[in-house]
Amino acid sequence: MKYLIAVFAMIGVLFTGAVSANDYYGKQKVVYHINGDDGKEQAGALRNIQNHINAVGKENLDLKVVMHGNGLTLLLPPDAVEGTKFKVGNATDEMQATISGLKTQGVSFQICANTLKGKNVKLDALYDASEADVVPSGVAELSRLQQMGYTYVKP
Repeated sequence: MKYLIAVFAMIGVLFTGAVSANDYYGKQKVVYHINGDDGKEQAGALRNIQNHINAVGKENLDLKVVMHGNGLTLLLPPDAVEGTKFKVGNATDEMQATISGLKTQGVSFQICANTLKGKNVKLDALYDASEADVVPSGVAELSRLQQMGYTYVKP
């Protein structure tokens, strides 16, 4: 009988740990900073973001991605590079699917207005971008969010 009670106690501990895994991290506000145009690094950053969501739980996470400079290539399709000052566009079908999946989990992607102007990019050329996604300055937005208590992550 003692053996059976011990087994049930161990099972209870295992299930309690699994149920409260997201509680370990609590509520988080996080900003990811993307400013490079390397597609592999950008894809890695998106994997980091998904892993972060998996660990904390989307219900416990307020996560923003701020892009400026060459980081805007994350949302630029390869066929939209012409006429801009970018050399590459990394918003392939696969990257777009990943971005859409993150957005459905509450991730917001913020775009630097200075970069749009400076790199001659029209907002409608970017994947799934709207005026609501544009911030006046990417670097100023990073600072503003940190002042509001967001943890800064540079993958």
